[in-house]
Amino acid sequence: MALHFLLDAGADAAVGDTVALTGPEAHHAAAVRRVRIGEEVTLGDGRGTWLTGEVSASAPREVLVRVRSRRSVAPPERRIILVQALAKGDRDELAVQAATELGVDGIVPWQASRSVSRWDAAKAEKGRMRWECIVREAAKQAHRAWIPTVQPLETTAALAARARDALVLVLEPTAVESLSGLSAPGGDVTPDRRDLVLVVGPEGGIATEELAVLEAGGARAMRLGETVLRTSTAGPAALAVLNVALRRW
Repeated sequence: MALHFLLDAGADAAVGDTVALTGPEAHHAAAVRRVRIGEEVTLGDGRGTWLTGEVSASAPREVLVRVRSRRSVAPPERRIILVQALAKGDRDELAVQAATELGVDGIVPWQASRSVSRWDAAKAEKGRMRWECIVREAAKQAHRAWIPTVQPLETTAALAARARDALVLVLEPTAVESLSGLSAPGGDVTPDRRDLVLVVGPEGGIATEELAVLEAGGARAMRLGETVLRTSTAGPAALAVLNVALRRW
């Protein structure tokens, strides 16, 4: 499979045009991945543009690619949004990375009451930008035509309000309903055409009061199985189930 890189400019290029990778992306292509003249690569802008081309010049400051084919990849009809609670260490970042590789369409950071990690006003934007960098690199590694959006930090009340327009599923080990049952033939996932929002709690789980607020807003508590997963693996595991149900895989 050809190496894939992201374009910051030149996404409107036509077949036969030459586009340039510059800055960190050029350095990554030339110095890290060591692309060679004549090598086939793919390029994308993260918004559906997909170019295939041949490297015509390779240097750490600029890599030139002659475009041989171009296509536009449509976004999914139904988006899957991951609401990931902040977690200690890098567990939330691991969840964001894996979810991006598995096809999530958007990510929302959530400071749950039991989150050990805390983002104050000064840290919130810095943290969001850190997640954006993780998402960008994971999307590139996975050869994704669309890069997921990372939205600002949300409150529990704002998450509950999402249930007015989306199917909000809260991953909760004690829930009666199972995600596999919901996504099985005859379940609710396939006929419901709304976007899907997966809510994953922090290390200590979602507080009873928070779960009550979410369910009062219309969210549904779902269990994945008989075991309790870490916050870093619960979201990606649920995504795998939904990808099969929605026939993405």
